Amino acid sequence: MSTQINTNTSTFTSNRFAGKVALITGGGSGIGQTTSIKFAQEGAHVIIFDLDMAGANKTKEIIESNNGSVSVFACNVAKQAEVNAIVDEILTEQKIDILINNAGIAHIGNLENTEEDDLDRIYQVNVKGCYNMMKAVIDSMKTRQSGVILNMASIAATVGIEDRFAYSMSKGAVLTMTYSVARDYIDHGIRCNCIAPGRVHTPFVDNFLDKNYPDNRDEMFDKLSKSQPIGRMGKVEEIAGLIAYLCSDEAAFITGSNFPIDGGFVTINN
Repeated sequence: MSTQINTNTSTFTSNRFAGKVALITGGGSGIGQTTSIKFAQEGAHVIIFDLDMAGANKTKEIIESNNGSVSVFACNVAKQAEVNAIVDEILTEQKIDILINNAGIAHIGNLENTEEDDLDRIYQVNVKGCYNMMKAVIDSMKTRQSGVILNMASIAATVGIEDRFAYSMSKGAVLTMTYSVARDYIDHGIRCNCIAPGRVHTPFVDNFLDKNYPDNRDEMFDKLSKSQPIGRMGKVEEIAGLIAYLCSDEAAFITGSNFPIDGGFVTINN
């Protein structure tokens, strides 16, 4: 039942992102890893920011084994000075066409059992991290009058999810930052969108079940899967596919939008 990454891709030959540079945060696991592999498969040079260098290097290994182009950086997106230093270094040598703000952390709890430290920790990564990354690249995108930003929101940004007080706060902020950036920079040729996944089968889900439900893990997996009207969790490949479309020239007419990808959770359950 654990998540598996499909690495049987022969060589990377698609050209949808040929000549493009895509910076992806949290590219060492889950959605970020699969997205990084897909962008490299479709011709992009991928830059991965992650604190998990073991995961980031695993992604790098997969991409390079299939003749893809990739570089990795250890970066804490919550630290603005660190983000700026690395992005400035990159920009001395190459452009950044696409920014994908995928890095994020979760918290389970309602208002009463969310402590100040919990709230601050979620804010630092999910909100400030997104802000730091966008702020670091926006000037270079303005100069070139071109750029795409894709932020990772959530269904929790628009509907109430039980025991997700801090997480919902952070994803609501990501959603509204997306709207603001799309509006403020539309005249500079910069597009900004976000996606709102429902529950996706990632290593986070597996680890959560292993830790909290060791005796009835399969039963809980089935219950969580069926909480979505479509009857299953999303696949990381499905999320990566939507991200790739929105960052491609095929989506050139799309900006300032939030795309649910949730198996019908928002519209059918609510």
